[in-house]
Amino acid sequence: MTMVIVIHATAATLSLVLGAVNLARRPKGDRRHRLVGRVWVVAMYLAVLTSFAIREVNPGGFSWLHGLSAFTLVTLTVGWVAALRGRIETHRGFLRGSYVGTVAAFVGAVVVPQRAVPRLAVDHPWLLSVAAAAVLAVAWLVVALAGRPVRRRDVLISEARVPR
Repeated sequence: MTMVIVIHATAATLSLVLGAVNLARRPKGDRRHRLVGRVWVVAMYLAVLTSFAIREVNPGGFSWLHGLSAFTLVTLTVGWVAALRGRIETHRGFLRGSYVGTVAAFVGAVVVPQRAVPRLAVDHPWLLSVAAAAVLAVAWLVVALAGRPVRRRDVLISEARVPR
């Protein structure tokens, strides 16, 4: 298994977990949603971009999963920009669609026995278990830290009163 596949699988798995967390939780748009969403977007971009270097199924060419990656690159960007501009309905639709595409890519990656994840599950189940546990721990940490209150200094430097 190459380092590109390891990075891709880790980012994709983190995307699956964090995406599910943000879609399932209420309320939307609070600090935790935004911070978890930012990490999710970075993980998604990492998964999408590394996917283009993986040619396991079709050496020398691209598969349908690469087409899904190109499409996800567009939907992810449109959804992210919509959030930045306050167009919440557009944001919601495009990023939900990006998450559904991630789930479809995951299913496509694990049902083919020749692909890396099923081979790893058969050849090295403990390694796969440890890797999955590590990704879940990182996801838990992201969600936990995103919910912590922001600590501010009693007096910010920009607000400090200078005696005259």
